[in-house]
Amino acid sequence: MNNLDLIIKRRIFGIISHPDAGKTTLTEKLLLHGGAIRQAGTVRARKNARYAKSDWMEIEKQRGISVTSSVMQFEYDDKVISIMDTPGHNDFGEDTYRILTSVDSAVMVIDAAKGIEAQTKKLFKVCSMRGIPIFTFINKLDREAKDPLELMQELEDVLGLPSVAVTWPIGCGKEFEGIYDRQRNVVNLYKKKEIINLNEEDVKSNKLDGKISPSNLTNLRNAMELLDGAGNEFDIDLIRKGKLSPVFFGSALADFGVTEFLKHFLIMSPPPSSRKTTAGEVHPTDDVFTGFIFKIQANMDPNHRDRLAFLRICSGTFVRGMNVTLTRTGKQMKLSQSTHLMANERETVDTAYAGDVIGIYDSGNFQIGDTLTNGRDLIFFEPLP
Repeated sequence: MNNLDLIIKRRIFGIISHPDAGKTTLTEKLLLHGGAIRQAGTVRARKNARYAKSDWMEIEKQRGISVTSSVMQFEYDDKVISIMDTPGHNDFGEDTYRILTSVDSAVMVIDAAKGIEAQTKKLFKVCSMRGIPIFTFINKLDREAKDPLELMQELEDVLGLPSVAVTWPIGCGKEFEGIYDRQRNVVNLYKKKEIINLNEEDVKSNKLDGKISPSNLTNLRNAMELLDGAGNEFDIDLIRKGKLSPVFFGSALADFGVTEFLKHFLIMSPPPSSRKTTAGEVHPTDDVFTGFIFKIQANMDPNHRDRLAFLRICSGTFVRGMNVTLTRTGKQMKLSQSTHLMANERETVDTAYAGDVIGIYDSGNFQIGDTLTNGRDLIFFEPLP
């Protein structure tokens, strides 16, 4: 397989939200589907229960919030996916802003009962300034929620972000009965665990009679008529430019609507793209190895006093033991200790490609924003916030 094939398979995204919208729970379920973990932990776990994988620091475990951005990589549907679980809490804002410079797209998680909240607004602005695609997951539909049309309108009114519904909820709270996938023309029932493939009549099909309560069915048909007539059209170019957000509904905790979201996301989201440097653009397919450090984390391993620098690879191939130049100092160094990450668990990585994030051992050489390259020209990526 050549480098281009390997690069096209890669997806790297950050998850942003206000605290308690269900961001870490969604991350967990995505990792579960990717086979990266065997059992999803809940954020506020009981004493003997598992803690959520991405909330690994002691402070996070105690408070039930994501503090340091974790990086987790897994494979699904022939794609190599790196998720950044960013902190939703205000006091950890800087870390999150930097994380968002390393991703190619973002998933915005919104609590269906609360709509768009303060922290989401701030983080959205960072994504918007960078022009990265934003995918919206409206969560907690198994609880009482705002009207879905109202939530879609809020995206436009509060964030100025036009949206298009890819999936649609059938009821909410106690009346929640499932999700309609508009693109695949399929209804997935919640409690009955049944999938109904519809015909060209879409939701007007009599296949739904008796499967969904009459009031939910009427609401679904009315909503689809409205969206088909007056909603934004699906446009992949606008989505990839960050000008249109595909919207998905579901419940991360109940693991419902998550698979549909993941499958659509992997098709719609962009692979690694070019990056601006002082010497022009660097393309993922360039032979020269380049990357930048967007985060440095100390004490990831309680048994060792260690510092790990998180490196986003932008071009070329990383090979463990390779020599690179730290362009800020002009100093040459050998990258012999490198790891793939799953929150605080690690495994040694020998090769990595554009669109991968790896951890490299830092004995105090690196600063956030540093550029590493094995090329002759000393380039610098755009400064981080």
